[in-house]
Amino acid sequence: MLAFHALVLVVVPSFIWLGFWQLDRWEEKSAAARLQEENLAADPVPVEELDAVGARIDPQDRWRRVTATGTYDSDNELLVRNRDGSQGVGLHVLTPLVTEDGTALLVNRGWIAQPPSSTADPEVPPAPEGEVTVTARLHYSETPENTGVREREGLPEGQIMLIDVDALAEDLPYPVYGGYGDLTEQDPPSDPAPEKLEAPETNTGMNLSYAVQWWVFTVTAIVGWVFLMRREIRDAREGDPPRPAGDRPERIDQPA
Repeated sequence: MLAFHALVLVVVPSFIWLGFWQLDRWEEKSAAARLQEENLAADPVPVEELDAVGARIDPQDRWRRVTATGTYDSDNELLVRNRDGSQGVGLHVLTPLVTEDGTALLVNRGWIAQPPSSTADPEVPPAPEGEVTVTARLHYSETPENTGVREREGLPEGQIMLIDVDALAEDLPYPVYGGYGDLTEQDPPSDPAPEKLEAPETNTGMNLSYAVQWWVFTVTAIVGWVFLMRREIRDAREGDPPRPAGDRPERIDQPA
């Protein structure tokens, strides 16, 4: 019984802590979902209001829509590997948009299908020539630290794994804004064009349910412990009481 009591003393606080941990996770995801929804609903602003050359995008500004006017630099276009689209895994088309003051915004123009083989060239709809105005969802730079993905050697020329803006800016002949944008609107539009990227659906996950489950386990453990304790006490009371010393039968010596 002592071992059982010790187990209950360990299990109950652990279940309570796990419940609050899952509740914290749910609150974090809920806050991120609210931020995304609010930022997507906000009116677009010029990119220079939220970004600058070499700047770090404030996480609170992620998903905000920004506008920029300039010309695409197709010569420095890149393809980002292992990206999901409506037809499966493919590539994202990343094209610098050089604005009037010479600063470029890396614009993710959308998704294209993976070529049938690693040696085949993908079909990339060309960026329009001349001046365009784009609206894009702002994102901070992708890095191995915030994605868990690392660049690979031996990729086909012009293909990358991450939109690491600082690293990409080193190879470009103009200053580059610190974030990049997923294209949502373009004037004039392109035809044909890569498949536009949809904002991911907000999802708070199952953490709240998990928290409730851990607390249910806590109550179950406590109720089970009380039930067993009451049964032990009842069994002890219903057992044969010990006989007083005077009531014990006298020893009868047998003849040798």
